Amino acid sequence: MLFIDRLIERVIATKNPSVIGLDPLLRYVPENLRRVAREAYGDTARAAADAIYHFNRQIIDAVYDIVPVVKPQLAYYEQYGHWGVEAFFRTALYAKERGLIVIADGKRNDIGSTASAYADAYLGETDVGGETAERAFETDALTVNPYLGIDGIEPFLANCKKFGGGLFVLVKTSNPSSGQFQDLALQSGKLVYEEVADLVDAWGGGDGLVGTYGYSSVGAVVGATYPEQAKALRARMRRAYFLVPGFGAQGGKPEDAAAAFDISGLGAVVNASRSVLCAWSHERWGGKFAHEDFAEAARAEALRMKAELTRAIKS
Repeated sequence: MLFIDRLIERVIATKNPSVIGLDPLLRYVPENLRRVAREAYGDTARAAADAIYHFNRQIIDAVYDIVPVVKPQLAYYEQYGHWGVEAFFRTALYAKERGLIVIADGKRNDIGSTASAYADAYLGETDVGGETAERAFETDALTVNPYLGIDGIEPFLANCKKFGGGLFVLVKTSNPSSGQFQDLALQSGKLVYEEVADLVDAWGGGDGLVGTYGYSSVGAVVGATYPEQAKALRARMRRAYFLVPGFGAQGGKPEDAAAAFDISGLGAVVNASRSVLCAWSHERWGGKFAHEDFAEAARAEALRMKAELTRAIKS
Protein backbone atom coordinates (compact mmCIF):
# COMPACT_ATOMS: atom_id res chain seq x y z
CA MET A 1 0.00 0.00 0.00
CA LEU A 2 1.21 3.51 -0.79
CA PHE A 3 2.40 5.61 2.11
CA ILE A 4 -0.31 8.20 1.56
CA ASP A 5 -3.09 5.62 1.72
CA ARG A 6 -1.64 4.12 4.90
CA LEU A 7 -1.46 7.59 6.41
CA ILE A 8 -4.99 8.59 5.48
CA GLU A 9 -6.49 5.30 6.65
CA ARG A 10 -4.71 5.68 9.98
CA VAL A 11 -6.04 9.25 10.29
CA ILE A 12 -9.55 8.00 9.53
CA ALA A 13 -9.25 5.08 11.98
CA THR A 14 -8.16 7.33 14.85
CA LYS A 15 -10.40 10.23 13.74
CA ASN A 16 -7.38 12.38 14.44
CA PRO A 17 -5.06 14.38 12.16
CA SER A 18 -2.46 14.94 14.89
CA VAL A 19 1.25 14.15 14.77
CA ILE A 20 3.26 13.87 17.97
CA GLY A 21 6.76 15.23 17.49
CA LEU A 22 9.24 13.17 19.47
CA ASP A 23 11.78 15.97 19.96
CA PRO A 24 12.91 15.38 23.54
CA LEU A 25 15.52 17.46 25.30
CA LEU A 26 17.09 15.73 28.26
CA ARG A 27 15.45 18.18 30.66
CA TYR A 28 12.04 16.92 29.50
CA VAL A 29 12.88 13.49 30.95
CA PRO A 30 11.95 13.10 34.65
CA GLU A 31 14.67 12.42 37.16
CA ASN A 32 13.54 8.85 37.89
CA LEU A 33 14.25 7.77 34.28
CA ARG A 34 17.50 9.70 34.14
CA ARG A 35 18.66 8.17 37.40
CA VAL A 36 18.13 4.62 36.13
CA ALA A 37 20.15 5.41 33.00
CA ARG A 38 22.96 7.05 35.01
CA GLU A 39 23.17 4.04 37.31
CA ALA A 40 23.66 1.83 34.28
CA TYR A 41 25.95 4.03 32.17
CA GLY A 42 27.22 6.90 34.31
CA ASP A 43 27.13 10.57 33.31
CA THR A 44 27.53 9.81 29.61
CA ALA A 45 25.89 10.40 26.24
CA ARG A 46 24.82 6.77 26.34
CA ALA A 47 22.90 7.37 29.56
CA ALA A 48 21.21 10.48 28.12
CA ALA A 49 20.20 8.65 24.95
CA ASP A 50 18.91 5.66 26.91
CA ALA A 51 16.81 7.88 29.16
CA ILE A 52 15.35 9.63 26.11
CA TYR A 53 14.49 6.31 24.49
CA HIS A 54 12.58 5.14 27.57
CA PHE A 55 10.86 8.53 27.78
CA ASN A 56 9.77 8.06 24.15
CA ARG A 57 8.48 4.56 24.84
CA GLN A 58 6.19 5.85 27.56
CA ILE A 59 4.92 8.65 25.31
CA ILE A 60 4.25 6.13 22.53
CA ASP A 61 2.46 3.76 24.94
CA ALA A 62 0.29 6.66 26.07
CA VAL A 63 -0.81 7.85 22.62
CA TYR A 64 -0.48 5.02 20.07
CA ASP A 65 -4.20 4.25 20.08
CA ILE A 66 -5.37 7.86 19.70
CA VAL A 67 -2.92 9.42 17.23
CA PRO A 68 -1.87 8.20 13.78
CA VAL A 69 1.69 9.48 13.48
CA VAL A 70 4.87 10.27 15.40
CA LYS A 71 7.68 12.43 14.03
CA PRO A 72 11.11 12.13 15.64
CA GLN A 73 13.41 15.07 14.78
CA LEU A 74 16.84 13.63 14.04
CA ALA A 75 18.83 16.52 15.53
CA TYR A 76 17.60 15.68 19.03
CA TYR A 77 19.18 12.23 18.67
CA GLU A 78 22.29 13.03 16.63
CA GLN A 79 23.53 15.40 19.36
CA TYR A 80 24.28 12.29 21.45
CA GLY A 81 26.40 10.70 18.73
CA HIS A 82 25.97 7.03 17.85
CA TRP A 83 24.10 6.39 21.10
CA GLY A 84 21.53 9.00 20.07
CA VAL A 85 21.17 7.53 16.58
CA GLU A 86 20.58 4.16 18.23
CA ALA A 87 17.87 5.77 20.40
CA PHE A 88 16.26 7.14 17.22
CA PHE A 89 16.43 3.67 15.63
CA ARG A 90 14.88 2.03 18.69
CA THR A 91 12.21 4.72 18.96
CA ALA A 92 11.16 4.33 15.32
CA LEU A 93 11.12 0.54 15.61
CA TYR A 94 9.00 0.62 18.78
CA ALA A 95 6.56 3.11 17.26
CA LYS A 96 6.13 0.84 14.23
CA GLU A 97 5.52 -2.14 16.51
CA ARG A 98 2.73 -0.10 18.12
CA GLY A 99 1.15 0.51 14.72
CA LEU A 100 2.15 4.14 14.30
CA ILE A 101 3.24 5.87 11.10
CA VAL A 102 6.79 7.23 11.57
CA ILE A 103 8.00 10.39 9.82
CA ALA A 104 11.73 11.03 10.13
CA ASP A 105 12.22 14.78 10.35
CA GLY A 106 15.69 15.27 8.93
CA LYS A 107 15.15 17.83 6.14
CA ARG A 108 17.69 15.88 4.10
CA ASN A 109 18.88 16.63 0.60
CA ASP A 110 21.85 16.47 -1.71
CA ILE A 111 22.50 15.31 -5.25
CA GLY A 112 23.59 12.14 -7.00
CA SER A 113 24.83 9.24 -4.93
CA THR A 114 24.55 11.24 -1.69
CA ALA A 115 20.83 11.83 -2.18
CA SER A 116 20.48 8.15 -3.06
CA ALA A 117 22.18 7.20 0.19
CA TYR A 118 19.77 9.36 2.19
CA ALA A 119 16.85 7.86 0.27
CA ASP A 120 18.07 4.32 0.91
CA ALA A 121 18.61 5.01 4.62
CA TYR A 122 15.14 6.39 5.34
CA LEU A 123 12.90 5.23 2.49
CA GLY A 124 14.43 2.05 1.15
CA GLU A 125 17.13 -0.51 1.70
CA THR A 126 20.91 -0.32 1.92
CA ASP A 127 23.22 -2.71 0.09
CA VAL A 128 25.32 -4.50 2.71
CA GLY A 129 27.21 -6.79 0.36
CA GLY A 130 26.50 -9.41 -2.24
CA GLU A 131 22.80 -9.83 -2.86
CA THR A 132 21.82 -8.66 0.60
CA ALA A 133 20.08 -5.41 1.48
CA GLU A 134 18.69 -4.19 4.80
CA ARG A 135 16.46 -1.43 6.06
CA ALA A 136 18.52 1.02 8.07
CA PHE A 137 15.59 2.64 9.90
CA GLU A 138 11.93 1.68 10.29
CA THR A 139 10.60 4.97 8.98
CA ASP A 140 7.69 5.55 6.62
CA ALA A 141 8.44 9.06 5.39
CA LEU A 142 11.11 11.75 5.46
CA THR A 143 11.15 15.54 5.36
CA VAL A 144 13.34 16.90 2.56
CA ASN A 145 14.68 20.25 1.37
CA PRO A 146 13.87 21.02 -2.30
CA TYR A 147 16.42 23.77 -2.91
CA LEU A 148 18.82 21.62 -4.95
CA GLY A 149 16.11 21.04 -7.53
CA ILE A 150 14.94 17.81 -9.14
CA ASP A 151 18.46 16.30 -9.04
CA GLY A 152 18.15 16.13 -5.29
CA ILE A 153 14.57 14.87 -5.30
CA GLU A 154 14.63 12.09 -7.90
CA PRO A 155 16.30 9.45 -5.68
CA PHE A 156 13.65 10.01 -3.01
CA LEU A 157 10.84 9.78 -5.58
CA ALA A 158 12.30 6.55 -6.91
CA ASN A 159 12.35 4.97 -3.45
CA CYS A 160 8.84 6.19 -2.68
CA LYS A 161 7.66 4.30 -5.76
CA LYS A 162 9.78 1.20 -5.13
CA PHE A 163 9.25 0.81 -1.39
CA GLY A 164 5.99 2.67 -0.71
CA GLY A 165 7.49 5.51 1.34
CA GLY A 166 6.56 9.17 1.56
CA LEU A 167 8.09 12.63 1.39
CA PHE A 168 7.20 15.95 2.95
CA VAL A 169 8.97 18.71 1.03
CA LEU A 170 9.63 22.10 2.64
CA VAL A 171 7.35 24.68 1.00
CA LYS A 172 6.33 27.33 3.54
CA THR A 173 7.96 26.72 6.89
CA SER A 174 6.69 27.94 10.26
CA ASN A 175 9.74 29.88 11.47
CA PRO A 176 9.57 33.70 11.64
CA SER A 177 12.40 34.30 9.15
CA SER A 178 11.08 31.90 6.50
CA GLY A 179 10.11 34.84 4.32
CA GLN A 180 13.73 35.92 3.83
CA PHE A 181 13.91 33.43 0.99
CA GLN A 182 10.52 31.80 0.63
CA ASP A 183 8.63 35.08 0.07
CA LEU A 184 11.00 36.54 -2.53
CA ALA A 185 9.37 37.46 -5.84
CA LEU A 186 10.56 35.82 -9.05
CA GLN A 187 10.58 37.36 -12.51
CA SER A 188 7.46 35.35 -13.30
CA GLY A 189 5.60 37.19 -10.54
CA LYS A 190 5.38 34.11 -8.35
CA LEU A 191 6.89 34.01 -4.88
CA VAL A 192 9.57 31.41 -4.28
CA TYR A 193 7.36 29.24 -2.09
CA GLU A 194 4.61 29.33 -4.74
CA GLU A 195 7.05 28.09 -7.38
CA VAL A 196 8.22 25.35 -5.02
CA ALA A 197 4.60 24.44 -4.33
CA ASP A 198 3.89 24.02 -8.05
CA LEU A 199 6.98 21.87 -8.48
CA VAL A 200 6.12 19.68 -5.50
CA ASP A 201 2.60 19.13 -6.78
CA ALA A 202 4.01 18.17 -10.18
CA TRP A 203 6.63 15.84 -8.67
CA GLY A 204 3.88 14.05 -6.77
CA GLY A 205 1.82 13.32 -9.87
CA GLY A 206 3.91 10.47 -11.22
CA ASP A 207 2.82 6.86 -11.61
CA GLY A 208 2.94 4.91 -8.38
CA LEU A 209 2.62 7.97 -6.17
CA VAL A 210 -1.06 9.01 -6.19
CA GLY A 211 -3.28 6.91 -3.97
CA THR A 212 -6.93 5.96 -3.83
CA TYR A 213 -7.94 9.19 -2.05
CA GLY A 214 -6.45 11.37 -4.79
CA TYR A 215 -3.50 12.47 -2.69
CA SER A 216 0.17 11.79 -3.41
CA SER A 217 2.88 10.25 -1.27
CA VAL A 218 4.82 13.45 -2.03
CA GLY A 219 3.50 15.98 0.47
CA ALA A 220 4.45 19.46 1.62
CA VAL A 221 5.53 21.12 4.86
CA VAL A 222 3.29 24.16 5.37
CA GLY A 223 3.42 25.98 8.71
CA ALA A 224 0.40 26.67 10.90
CA THR A 225 1.86 30.10 11.64
CA TYR A 226 0.97 31.27 8.10
CA PRO A 227 -2.75 30.40 7.75
CA GLU A 228 -3.50 32.66 4.79
CA GLN A 229 -0.65 31.17 2.80
CA ALA A 230 -1.72 27.69 3.88
CA LYS A 231 -5.25 28.31 2.63
CA ALA A 232 -3.94 29.51 -0.74
CA LEU A 233 -1.55 26.58 -0.99
CA ARG A 234 -4.32 24.11 -0.18
CA ALA A 235 -6.19 25.40 -3.23
CA ARG A 236 -3.01 25.41 -5.32
CA MET A 237 -1.67 21.97 -4.42
CA ARG A 238 -4.41 19.49 -5.22
CA ARG A 239 -2.37 16.33 -4.70
CA ALA A 240 -0.05 17.20 -1.82
CA TYR A 241 -0.86 16.17 1.73
CA PHE A 242 0.37 18.81 4.19
CA LEU A 243 2.51 18.29 7.25
CA VAL A 244 1.73 21.30 9.41
CA PRO A 245 4.31 22.34 12.05
CA GLY A 246 4.08 25.34 14.32
CA PHE A 247 1.02 24.27 16.33
CA GLY A 248 0.95 24.81 20.08
CA ALA A 249 4.20 26.05 21.61
CA GLN A 250 5.20 27.84 18.38
CA GLY A 251 1.98 29.85 18.40
CA GLY A 252 -0.13 28.15 15.74
CA LYS A 253 -3.82 27.96 16.74
CA PRO A 254 -6.38 25.30 15.78
CA GLU A 255 -8.13 27.66 13.38
CA ASP A 256 -4.77 28.45 11.76
CA ALA A 257 -4.00 24.78 11.23
CA ALA A 258 -7.51 24.17 9.87
CA ALA A 259 -6.65 26.29 6.81
CA ALA A 260 -4.52 23.40 5.53
CA PHE A 261 -7.43 20.95 5.29
CA ASP A 262 -9.79 20.23 2.41
CA ILE A 263 -13.58 20.35 2.58
CA SER A 264 -13.77 16.65 3.51
CA GLY A 265 -11.58 17.21 6.57
CA LEU A 266 -8.53 15.51 5.03
CA GLY A 267 -5.45 16.93 3.36
CA ALA A 268 -3.20 17.58 6.36
CA VAL A 269 -1.68 16.31 9.58
CA VAL A 270 -0.72 18.75 12.32
CA ASN A 271 2.40 18.38 14.46
CA ALA A 272 2.80 19.27 18.12
CA SER A 273 5.95 18.48 20.04
CA ARG A 274 6.78 20.45 23.18
CA SER A 275 3.15 21.11 24.10
CA VAL A 276 2.61 17.35 24.34
CA LEU A 277 5.97 16.16 25.67
CA CYS A 278 5.91 18.79 28.43
CA ALA A 279 2.15 18.89 28.98
CA TRP A 280 2.60 17.91 32.64
CA SER A 281 4.04 21.38 33.33
CA HIS A 282 1.46 23.44 31.45
CA GLU A 283 -0.65 25.79 33.50
CA ARG A 284 -3.82 24.65 31.75
CA TRP A 285 -3.69 21.43 33.79
CA GLY A 286 -3.49 23.34 37.07
CA GLY A 287 -0.75 21.24 38.63
CA LYS A 288 -2.69 18.01 38.10
CA PHE A 289 0.40 16.16 36.87
CA ALA A 290 3.82 15.65 38.41
CA HIS A 291 6.85 15.35 36.14
CA GLU A 292 6.75 11.57 36.57
CA ASP A 293 3.20 11.67 35.16
CA PHE A 294 4.44 13.05 31.82
CA ALA A 295 2.95 10.20 29.76
CA GLU A 296 -0.51 10.55 31.30
CA ALA A 297 -0.31 14.30 30.73
CA ALA A 298 0.79 13.75 27.12
CA ARG A 299 -2.27 11.61 26.46
CA ALA A 300 -4.55 14.24 28.01
CA GLU A 301 -2.96 16.95 25.87
CA ALA A 302 -3.16 14.82 22.72
CA LEU A 303 -6.88 14.29 23.31
CA ARG A 304 -7.35 18.01 23.91
CA MET A 305 -5.50 18.79 20.69
CA LYS A 306 -7.61 16.29 18.78
CA ALA A 307 -10.83 17.88 20.05
CA GLU A 308 -9.67 21.41 19.25
CA LEU A 309 -8.55 20.47 15.73
CA THR A 310 -11.77 18.58 15.05
CA ARG A 311 -13.88 21.58 16.04
CA ALA A 312 -11.77 23.98 13.99
CA ILE A 313 -11.80 21.79 10.87
CA LYS A 314 -15.58 21.29 11.06
CA SER A 315 -16.20 25.01 11.44
